Amino acid sequence: MHAKAAAEIDRDVVKARLIDEIGRAKELTRGASTSGVRTHTLPYKPKDVEDDGEFHYVILGPDAASESGKPSPEATRFLNETTSSEKPRVFRNAVILLTPTKDGVELARNAIRDYLAWEQVRTELKDEEDGGQVDVARMQTLLIRVRESQGKIANAIYQAYSTVVTVTEKNEIQAFRISISDDPHFQIVKNDQRSRIKDSAINAESLLPGGPYDLWTDGQTAKRVKDLTGAFAQLPRLPKMLKAETILDTLVDGCRQGAFVLKLTRPDGSKRTWWLSEPDENARKDAALDLVLPESVDLAEIDPALVAKDGLARLWTSDEITVQDALAYFEGGKVVQMKKGDYEEPMMIPKAGKAVVQEAVKQAVQKGKVWLVSGPTSIYGEEVAPGILTAGAVLLPPPEPVSVTGILPEVIPDVWTNVETTALAIATALSQKAGKTLPWKTVADVINQAINNRYLILSEDSGQWPCDFSGAGKVALEEAKQEPIKPVEVHEGSSGRIAAVSVTCEEAQALLDALAYEAIPALLEIKAKTRIGVKVTVGIEHDPETSEMTEEAAGEIGDAAKSASDDFRILFEQKN
Repeated sequence: MHAKAAAEIDRDVVKARLIDEIGRAKELTRGASTSGVRTHTLPYKPKDVEDDGEFHYVILGPDAASESGKPSPEATRFLNETTSSEKPRVFRNAVILLTPTKDGVELARNAIRDYLAWEQVRTELKDEEDGGQVDVARMQTLLIRVRESQGKIANAIYQAYSTVVTVTEKNEIQAFRISISDDPHFQIVKNDQRSRIKDSAINAESLLPGGPYDLWTDGQTAKRVKDLTGAFAQLPRLPKMLKAETILDTLVDGCRQGAFVLKLTRPDGSKRTWWLSEPDENARKDAALDLVLPESVDLAEIDPALVAKDGLARLWTSDEITVQDALAYFEGGKVVQMKKGDYEEPMMIPKAGKAVVQEAVKQAVQKGKVWLVSGPTSIYGEEVAPGILTAGAVLLPPPEPVSVTGILPEVIPDVWTNVETTALAIATALSQKAGKTLPWKTVADVINQAINNRYLILSEDSGQWPCDFSGAGKVALEEAKQEPIKPVEVHEGSSGRIAAVSVTCEEAQALLDALAYEAIPALLEIKAKTRIGVKVTVGIEHDPETSEMTEEAAGEIGDAAKSASDDFRILFEQKN
């Protein structure tokens, strides 16, 4: 019955079933998509495989069956053409074809024919079984045959697909056999050296003139980024890169390290440049983005962070530099030793015009990267007014913040008269103490902290606060009146001597401020010197003499306490 059924199965039925089974053979493409590869299973025409520079892994059908050393005409057409023979494929080096062998196709067809024949026998015996003419044992044996034959189809297909067709480094189409194993087919293809697939990152310097890939002509100083990224897909002498974006990432990384400059010229002729920084996503995708060698470009902009003391190698040769030093650094032709890990290597500093350098300095000052002193003017974290940025203006690292206690009468008594002073007097005193005019932002910040922490308050006749430096003389300040803190009780506890004080919620803020700014630093010094362990315990206690606690109030108190620390435990007992 089986042989008769097999002989009667139409060849077109077998062909259609084979195409269907190939389409469902996930093992042929497993792992390709997760590697960033575009996969195509049984494309109908070459145009179905885009010619876009992306890596394409293509599973061709039985009509493209090839043998080792003998790529089929159909497979060759997919490598050579796009929409027609008159429109050849440009990025041939980015396409890998996997085809079956002719013998493999025939074995797969036989497996399908065998399975379909057993299915036909089962259909016929099913009718007889319903009539009671077939015993159970025979039907069980038949079901085993059906399952076995079905399982052989997938294996036959996996074994059939063992020929890779692609271009060689000499731009010749080759076909070679791979050894099928338990690994996914894509993994086997990728690991075969004849495929010339590279899935690891490449070094940015290798893409520059003199690099191993030879991508530049003599005397060339600039190249389109899209041409560099597309070269690996277009030129067969280069390895096949699984991810085109990996090359772009390498170029961006090289720009971030200062190996070259990325430049974008807009349609209106204006330019943007990136050096020791990286372009935004839109710029990265722009077809007009160029890679330019640092000795052949004028920077259109400089990242303000580079002006900071740790921003550029050998820009800061001391604790302070002048604007002229920054201008000279970008005059062009300067080479510095750049530290990279455990070694140093030379780095060419690109040229930048005076206006570009000055703008970078202005932005660095405004963003708090550097402190500018120009004559009597001292600016940090503020906009630089026109005319201030002279060549002799001095750049310094950001000033150290001033402690709140550093502006109290105990520290600068000379500026306090009858417990009052002005913001201008504080600024003058702090500048004299520092040996140079402090920026107004530094002074304003510490005054704000003192007011917010109730060390100082604005006098009734004070001018507006906050204000700029011009209004500092009108800002009158006085010490905040602190409620007397209750006496500290010292007694012996279970774990040692305890100093305790009980205060109201209103008094707690002043106590905590005193702890944070004065007591805790002193306690830490004592602990380090004497090695005596000291703990600070903070508690919240209900006063039963003034009110009765409720469960709702206890919950709210607990929530308020836990906003400061989850470690607070609220113990509550309801009175009977």
